Amino acid sequence: MRHSFNKRAQFTVAAVLCVTSPCVALAAPDNIVVKIGHAAPLTGGSAHLGKDDENGARLAIEEINAAGLTIGGKNVTLQLESEDDAGDPRQATQVAQKLVDDKAVAVIGHLNSGTSIPASRIYNDAGIVEISPSATNPTYTKQGFKTTYRLVATDAQQGPALADYASKVLKARTVAIIDDSTAYGQGLANEFEKRAKAAGLTVVSHDATTDKSIDFRGILTKIKGERPDVIMYGGMDSTGGPLAKQATQLAIPAKVLAGDGVCTPKVAELAGAASKNIICSIAGLPLERMERGKDFEKRYVARFNKPIEVYAPFTYDAVYIIVDAMKRSGSIQAKDILEAVASTSYTGVIGTTRFDAQGDLKQSAISLYQYVDGKQRLLDVVKM
Repeated sequence: MRHSFNKRAQFTVAAVLCVTSPCVALAAPDNIVVKIGHAAPLTGGSAHLGKDDENGARLAIEEINAAGLTIGGKNVTLQLESEDDAGDPRQATQVAQKLVDDKAVAVIGHLNSGTSIPASRIYNDAGIVEISPSATNPTYTKQGFKTTYRLVATDAQQGPALADYASKVLKARTVAIIDDSTAYGQGLANEFEKRAKAAGLTVVSHDATTDKSIDFRGILTKIKGERPDVIMYGGMDSTGGPLAKQATQLAIPAKVLAGDGVCTPKVAELAGAASKNIICSIAGLPLERMERGKDFEKRYVARFNKPIEVYAPFTYDAVYIIVDAMKRSGSIQAKDILEAVASTSYTGVIGTTRFDAQGDLKQSAISLYQYVDGKQRLLDVVKM
């Protein structure tokens, strides 16, 4: 009877602790289940990118659980709670609140800047670290929050890298800009425009569309008359592919420059033969330049039977960064994990991660690509 009472008391204490703070649930007296949140679009036009991110995080958690994890002398099992924000800012805040209410100790996400920024306030208010694998808008880490981190370069680096390539390599003198009116697309386009003007390029026009548009013939017909040397598009692959294809159909010879939202395997399918006119950037090292990239790719493909899209290595490392913070703090409490993440020095698939005071990477890179026969081919890597 005494033994039974003690077990019951242990579960009761655990339940009380998890109600009062973002923490954990006791699966058994000697095994604690810790929730790590993940948020990305799992439906809609960017669902393939969101699922890729989820897979990266899931692979890390499965490996860690299989190897066994002990924190503070207690056995810990990680549990991934993945939520669909549909790439929508409103849904992102609802997802963020759900992850807070469900006692996630840390969150990996969101994928888009337009969802990461509004969700970040909720995580900040709850004192939960948020590590985005791909939010590039500079605003994300400039809000004064101690909870926001990212594993990629920002648009303040990505936009200029594209503009410099247009000016120095393509020898462009005029550019037409289009953005999809999102925090990501507009932010990237604006950063590109600033550097383009500083480099002496003439911006003949800057048009706005939406992240749901797939017919760009009206805008492109106008741009054809402006005869720009290049077109810069700030948006995602689901819209960037059709835009490039329609530009070719209208016999516009200009190269289409775009950021990491467009720089995916899927854009080649959507653009068809017109993908050869796309030059795009990814806010990080290419997989083949990552020291542990090939090994990660083998394990990812073996587990999910599909190729990596873009940022799965970054979500994979994000999980390990969170676990590294747990180990260094000896704690599974959200506040302790948050405090430890600030002093991260972790070497994983994407390289060595160290954060500055804002939560940005101390060292980052921009990779530039073109498409040859529908396949990405690396053009250059710019260290930042």
